[in-house]
Amino acid sequence: MIELQHLQTYWWLLISVLGAVLVFLLFVQGGQTLLLSRRPKSMPVELMVNSLGHKWELTFTTLVVFGGAFFASFPLFYSTSFGGAYWLWMLILFSFIIQAVSYEFRSKPGNLFGTATYDVFLFINGCVGCVLLGVAVAMFFNPSDFTVGMGNILDGGSPVISRWAPTHGFEAIFDWFNLLLGFTVLFLARTQASLYFINNISDNDAFYQEQRRSVLINGLIFVVLFVAFVVVLLCRDGYQALTANGVPDNLHAFEVVKFKYFKNFIDMWWGLIIFLAGVLMVLYGIGRTVLSKAPFTKGIWFSGIGTILVVLTLFWVAGYNDTPFYPSVDMASSLTIRNSSSSQFTLEVMSVVSILVPFVAGYIAYVWHSMDRKKMSPDTLKGQDEVY
Repeated sequence: MIELQHLQTYWWLLISVLGAVLVFLLFVQGGQTLLLSRRPKSMPVELMVNSLGHKWELTFTTLVVFGGAFFASFPLFYSTSFGGAYWLWMLILFSFIIQAVSYEFRSKPGNLFGTATYDVFLFINGCVGCVLLGVAVAMFFNPSDFTVGMGNILDGGSPVISRWAPTHGFEAIFDWFNLLLGFTVLFLARTQASLYFINNISDNDAFYQEQRRSVLINGLIFVVLFVAFVVVLLCRDGYQALTANGVPDNLHAFEVVKFKYFKNFIDMWWGLIIFLAGVLMVLYGIGRTVLSKAPFTKGIWFSGIGTILVVLTLFWVAGYNDTPFYPSVDMASSLTIRNSSSSQFTLEVMSVVSILVPFVAGYIAYVWHSMDRKKMSPDTLKGQDEVY
């Protein structure tokens, strides 16, 4: 029988993978924010929308699976965050709903609103979705205003374990630290969208030069914001569970540790190596695209893989090394992978099911490759059964 703590560690690893892939796939949202800023005649906007339209389902599905995995493996987090930070998650959900509606009805016959209206909806989803998902992830490092009390379930008037501030997550949207990561994610998504357009849409010098300028501008903004976020994070205090002989002494007993996340990187040196490798890959993808004299179309893969590696390590320093991955201003209410997980039986059963994950990932990679074997061009729109 696998020990519970090993199962908890394993499932946080899976959550980290899903979160990292989700951040990479947000290039779809980033591309939607570029639709309204496209220079006239450089490329048909329908071609850009169709280039993204093949991928938006993957982003949405990954978001749903991410939430479902959290619900199954760490249900106390799910009930605390999704049920307590109500307005934050409702705004995220609403932004993704209008995205799905836009792709479905944008080019349908009898469209009463016109394609321009749905392009605005896609722009809203691109901006709001990226920023608010960044805010949600930043809350893994930034104490939120909630309390957890198991005895609350006996309260007939309000039988809920977790209780939030009256603003129910709305306050998190306006926290400067949360917004810093939110806008970092937004400009990363915009940068990767331009890298993806360069890779996916057929050669067109005017369009290529436009997207290369976009990579330069959005990439510089992203790098500045990312460096600022990392510096603030490494200098930030954090909570650590009190342990005895490597085992938590009390699942709700914590102490404040100076430079906690910096120390996590040092303690988990292998994570630091992966983090730095990811950063270098992102910078290489951006830098070579901008500086190369000959057209370079592979930047999205260097940047994308690097993004996944960086986000993986950020999840690790948020949840491993006895660190609460969902800290609270009421320190004793903070959630860790030890005090918020499902039972051992549930985690064991789900671990068996998780064996199918590599096969699902392989299928997605095959479908992606099949869709992108040929670069998009104006001629490809004529032969497609579905035009967004």
